[in-house]
Amino acid sequence: MPRLFLLTLLCGLLMAQQPANKEQEQPNQRFVTTVENVVASVAVYDRAGNYVNGLQPDQFRIFDNGKEQNIHSVDVTFTPISMVVAVQANARADKILPQVNKIGNLLKPIVLGDQGEAAVLAFDSRVRTLQDFTSDADKITNAVRSIMPGSISSRLVDAVEEGARLLRTRNKDRRRILLVIGETRDFGSEARSREALITLQLSNVVAYWIDMSHLLGILTAPAPDPRPDSLPPAMHPLPAGVPATPTTVQQTYGTNGSSAEFIPLMVEIFKDAKNIFRASPAVLFTKGTGGNQFSFYSQKSLESAIEEISNHLHSEYTISYTPNNKDEGGFHQISVEVIGHNYRCQTRPGYWVGPRQ
Repeated sequence: MPRLFLLTLLCGLLMAQQPANKEQEQPNQRFVTTVENVVASVAVYDRAGNYVNGLQPDQFRIFDNGKEQNIHSVDVTFTPISMVVAVQANARADKILPQVNKIGNLLKPIVLGDQGEAAVLAFDSRVRTLQDFTSDADKITNAVRSIMPGSISSRLVDAVEEGARLLRTRNKDRRRILLVIGETRDFGSEARSREALITLQLSNVVAYWIDMSHLLGILTAPAPDPRPDSLPPAMHPLPAGVPATPTTVQQTYGTNGSSAEFIPLMVEIFKDAKNIFRASPAVLFTKGTGGNQFSFYSQKSLESAIEEISNHLHSEYTISYTPNNKDEGGFHQISVEVIGHNYRCQTRPGYWVGPRQ
């Protein structure tokens, strides 16, 4: 009898607590997340532009919004890589894909190393995963070789976001790399460049770009006029209605977007005040994550671009820290110095932290 009484009392208490639990599960609840750990890949160059190797962890200083941070670790060894290779496979890339199909065997020995892994995406009007993460060189090669041209659309930003989503599932101790082989223009994506960049940064992904635009322009250009124009371009007036204002980072600042002038542009993009990168998201994704952009003109230059990316990855230092100013909302600028040397350090310009609710 006492057991029956206790069981009845316990059931009554559980039923009485149900309304309180339902009140707690309101759909208007807001969850606030903060940045607990920041990972920055850093390339160090001397005055001649050569990579500087062999630096020790205690030689680095890192600043977040101008405030020096306590560095958790500086990895001076080659950290295993998880890479997503995203290839433009729309109808416009028809004449270039035979060259791209041949690079699969270069990724394993040159870029991935012994412990690396790669996944392969192709994008046109769809974003397709041709190969999930694998360390099998033959599977990577076969996936790249199987890419065929599709529709006219090119959902580039959607492919970047999907690549970031895949990389986010990998172990946080691995370096997460997104390699895009395609044009710098987007046709038909549902995602926005701003949100895709935030996803890349929150996932600690570094983006590299091999731009096929120049070669596509050569292959698809109309035949030249029989009589070449002898006048320099500056002597030709602009067409009616075309504003004579800069539309790219290089035209605006005379740089490739990697200098300090890129910081205010990043802030403006996050605020949605302007988006001069709409025609070239490659600049936004590479400079916004600390990566690089390359062009290729032939099979040999395509292979050279992959080799240069490999050199860059093998020469980087990976620095991690927990921000001591993580309660500050907005854009956090990252800068790195090497104590006692006038070296140039290249890393991602920063990351975005949403305002606290």
